[in-house]
Amino acid sequence: MEDILREKLANLPKKPGVYQHKDADGKVLYVGKAKNLRSRVNSYFKAAGHREGRLRALVRKVADVDIIVTDTEAEALILENNLIKRFRPRYNVNLKDDKSYPYIVVKKEPFPRVFPTRRIYKDGSRYFGPYADVKSMRLMLDTIRSIFKLRTCSLNLSPKPIADGKYSVCLQYHIKKCLGPCVALESEDHYDNTVRQVEQLLNGKTGTLIRLLKDDMKDQAAAMKFEIAADLRNRIHALEKYAERQKVVSLEEVDRDLFALAVDREEAIASAAMFQVRDGKIVGSRQQYLNRIEEESDAALMQLVVERYYSEATFFPDEVFLDTPLEDPDTVAAFLREQKGRNILLHEPKRGDKAALIRMVSSNAALILEEFKQQRVVQGEGRLPHAVRQLQDDLKLAKPPRRIECFDVSHLGGTGVVASCVVFIDGKPRKSEYRSFKVRTVGGGRSDDFASMEEVVRRRYTRRMEENGSLPDLLVIDGGKGQLTSASAALRDAGVYGKFPVVGLAKKLEEVFFPGDKESVFIPRASASLQLLQRARNEAHRFAVQLQRKQRKAELKTELTDVPGIGEHTARKLIKQFGSVKGVRAADEEQLRDAVGPKTVARLVAYFEGNDELAGP
Repeated sequence: MEDILREKLANLPKKPGVYQHKDADGKVLYVGKAKNLRSRVNSYFKAAGHREGRLRALVRKVADVDIIVTDTEAEALILENNLIKRFRPRYNVNLKDDKSYPYIVVKKEPFPRVFPTRRIYKDGSRYFGPYADVKSMRLMLDTIRSIFKLRTCSLNLSPKPIADGKYSVCLQYHIKKCLGPCVALESEDHYDNTVRQVEQLLNGKTGTLIRLLKDDMKDQAAAMKFEIAADLRNRIHALEKYAERQKVVSLEEVDRDLFALAVDREEAIASAAMFQVRDGKIVGSRQQYLNRIEEESDAALMQLVVERYYSEATFFPDEVFLDTPLEDPDTVAAFLREQKGRNILLHEPKRGDKAALIRMVSSNAALILEEFKQQRVVQGEGRLPHAVRQLQDDLKLAKPPRRIECFDVSHLGGTGVVASCVVFIDGKPRKSEYRSFKVRTVGGGRSDDFASMEEVVRRRYTRRMEENGSLPDLLVIDGGKGQLTSASAALRDAGVYGKFPVVGLAKKLEEVFFPGDKESVFIPRASASLQLLQRARNEAHRFAVQLQRKQRKAELKTELTDVPGIGEHTARKLIKQFGSVKGVRAADEEQLRDAVGPKTVARLVAYFEGNDELAGP
């Protein structure tokens, strides 16, 4: 860790807020919130070696941390949600509902309009939603316009233009869809009372609104205002028809939100379902898909779903039912209390009618997850290149080899052994995932190719298992049966043998072998599948040779050119003759004299002996 970052972490405030982990290029890797920024951010860098793979990979890349201090945890939660949507950080769990859902807004203006919007402005207007089902939102708007006769025009209905007679009634007035506030035929008090009734309906309080309208109708009739009473009666009948379309799930007239989670750990995806119950009736629902969940517990996923939902909500119920416990219920309870102004019950029903309710939501979450998985299969198959599908058929693989990893080992005359691992995704190289290896345990040469391959394959997949990283759909080994046998032994040591298929591609006849098979798999030389394997093999070879050249160039500059009296030309000549600096050091004086003159040999011997003495025994 850099000293600057260490000092920054030590001086973080002990206040609530949001933190952003960034890499060396300033790209946001992760966004999180905290009650105590210093404690939470520093926890990432303590005992990092014991963390799971994704977090360990995150910590290795963190070069800077930015923070935003907030007054409350509630503000931090909302800010965290906004920043995640803005930056889409790689290491945050991805909730695939971050499109812009519509709201219904009651505009802050004289004689407020009610209309749909996808943008929220802090102008004092009241917003209701978001609506995951646009069809139900439009049904709500149609109901409001048919019952409550609010204006739909965008005129400025402040007192002066109305008093000056600037406007005249429009078609909406003549077809009895508006009461004409633009020409003072409806008072502002009467209009505002109607808007309050609309807000009751938008909050799902249909039963409460019907009762209020019935009381008002009786009062108007008693006062012999029969025309007003008749209008209220018509509104009540329209609302009762609307209420009949809402499914009754409880006889208790209480406001509840119901959350359920379904998780597929094998595919590292999940889904969440949320139902809104108002006055005992379902008035809305929402669903979310989650991926990149490998290291998140069910409780952490439920926490994420609930926090993300309420950070955007405009209405807060009396009760919240869950089928999965929250990771940090106190934070959610505090946030809801701050928004509602009083405590909201967080509950996990286990028996009775309430448990039946949450089982219904859980069933929906499971159905949503299956639908999500089918969509992934269909979309994946639709995008698959022909070569990938052909390779699956030719090798008779259980699933398309969308992720192919290929290994090659390279050395020069038995020295400077390096290995490469290249990754192809859907038939195309993914260079950001290439990896290089310096072979540690063997010296090189043809007789050591097998041991070198075994070493690097073991190191690669042991680490992938430790970090819970992605495994290939197909592993390709550059070489014949010997290299393939060594790679298979390494896979067994790493505990991944059998988790994915592995083949060897022999260069001479371009034959493809599976482990243990005597005969190669016949693939036509002109087929797209064999060409894909060859591209992966050639790319692995190119990358390995490039690595070796870089290594030799670095050795040339850092060792031989440091010897007094030896320039780059002589150093290059020595490397070419002996393969590496190690080879030069191991050569005897007679071999060196055959390559360069006696003066150069004397300089080399003096240099190496002097460095050996400095190194000590």
